[in-house]
Amino acid sequence: MTTMANLTKEELAKRIDHTQLKPDATPEQIVQLCKEAKQYGFYSVCVNSRYVPLAKQQLKGSPVKVCSAVGFPLGAMSTKAKVDEAYQAIKDGAAEIDMVIWIGGLKAGLDGEVKEDIGKVVEVCHAHGALCKVIIETCLLTAEEKERACNLVCEAGADFVKTSTGFSRGGATVEDVALMRKTVGNRAKVKAAGGIRTYQQTIDMIEAGADRLGTSASVKIMTEN
Repeated sequence: MTTMANLTKEELAKRIDHTQLKPDATPEQIVQLCKEAKQYGFYSVCVNSRYVPLAKQQLKGSPVKVCSAVGFPLGAMSTKAKVDEAYQAIKDGAAEIDMVIWIGGLKAGLDGEVKEDIGKVVEVCHAHGALCKVIIETCLLTAEEKERACNLVCEAGADFVKTSTGFSRGGATVEDVALMRKTVGNRAKVKAAGGIRTYQQTIDMIEAGADRLGTSASVKIMTEN
C-alpha cells in the first residue's frame, strides 16, 4: 500500500484520469477537460470513444494520454462491439481502454464467457500498444463476485481492475479497493473511480491500494488544500 506522507500534488496528479463521460458532454467541455489536464498535469483524460479524436488533437504535444471508455456504461453489448469500439478508439489515439465487463454474465456464473469477453478486448489493446482496464461495477456485486471478477480480469491478461462506471447505484469504496488489491496482488493494478470528489477520498483510496483514480472532480481535488 502507498502512504500519502511523501506524495506531492504533482505526483497525485500523475495518478488521476481526468474524466468526462456524461451523455450530454459537449465538444466544448472536452476541450476544457483537455486544457485542465495539461494545466494540472493529470495522467490522462478519460472520454467516451466519440471524443477520442478531439481529445487527441487537443493534447498534441503534451504528455497527457487519452483513455477511452468502451462498452460503457452497461457492458451488456456483444464482445465484437466492444472489440470494434476498442480498436477504433486506439486507432483514433487512445492509449488506454476502460471496458465494462458483462455484469449479468458474471452474476449468472458464466465465467468462461466473461473471461473471453475481457480477453478479446485485452488482445486488441495489447496488439496495438494500449493498456486495458476492466470495470467490474462493484456496487452490483457480492464480495464473492468481486473476487471472482478480479480473478477473471487477471486471467484474461488485463492491466487494471477498476471499481465502477460512476453511472450505477454507487461508486468506489475503500473496502472494495482493499478487497480488489488483496485479490489481484501484483497480477494487475487497481483503479478507483466513481464518487471520488475530495482530496481526503483520494488519500483514502490510494492508501487502500489504488494505483490510479478516475474522477471528474480532479480540479477541485487539486485546489482543495
